[in-house]
Amino acid sequence: MSTDGVRRPEEKQRGPVVLRRERRNEPTTTDQRLLDSRGPSDWVHTDPWRVMRIQAEFVEGFGMLAELPRAVTVFGSARTGRDHIEYAQGRALGTALAEAGFAVITGGGPGAMEAANKGCSEAGGFSVGLGIELPFEQGLNDWVDLGINFRYFFARKTMFVKYSQAFVCLPGGFGTLDELFEALTLVQTKKVTKFPVVLLGTEYWGGLYDWIANTVLGAGKIGEKDLALLHLTDDVDDAVKIVQEAWRAWEEAH
Repeated sequence: MSTDGVRRPEEKQRGPVVLRRERRNEPTTTDQRLLDSRGPSDWVHTDPWRVMRIQAEFVEGFGMLAELPRAVTVFGSARTGRDHIEYAQGRALGTALAEAGFAVITGGGPGAMEAANKGCSEAGGFSVGLGIELPFEQGLNDWVDLGINFRYFFARKTMFVKYSQAFVCLPGGFGTLDELFEALTLVQTKKVTKFPVVLLGTEYWGGLYDWIANTVLGAGKIGEKDLALLHLTDDVDDAVKIVQEAWRAWEEAH
């Protein structure tokens, strides 16, 4: 049972990976483990060993997500309450994306992330959560069908960008802002292409958008094309339409 009394979905853990619902039914299992004898443990805290851990996170992430269908990453605050209008909007977004044929990727946490995962899962979509080790906030929410927990932010960020065709940002804090501006930088520098970034919630995001348009653009720090990378809307259907149009443009280019 989860903390709110709701029955948790059946799951299977494979190392750092959590598989839920039909995703947990695999024909094979990992039944061989490397056993290490006791001895000095200082080596596990050295930089060379950390490199191995980092490599393992990339390998696990690439391996689990390589066959993910077209997907959209949804960001938003972990502090959004279930009775808040932003939660309802996130749930509606997850549903709309699933119905449009997109998997939904979130940070796997509570709040807005849970809302998007829930909407996607309830609509029969592929609901993915990429968690991160933090000193606060709970683990993967109950609506994640495929989950991976990361130690390192940079490995996790790579997965968000590599396996998404768009970002949609619900109201959020520093983490959401971090991902938002990283995505904009990657698109601006053409590290990724045909990658729309949607801000869902004009009342929340309007001040930031205006500052970018008036101050940052006004001072010549970005160009008109850079501002056009951002899409501001209140409408879930409009957000999904932006994502679909970008996807079609990418298909036509390839």
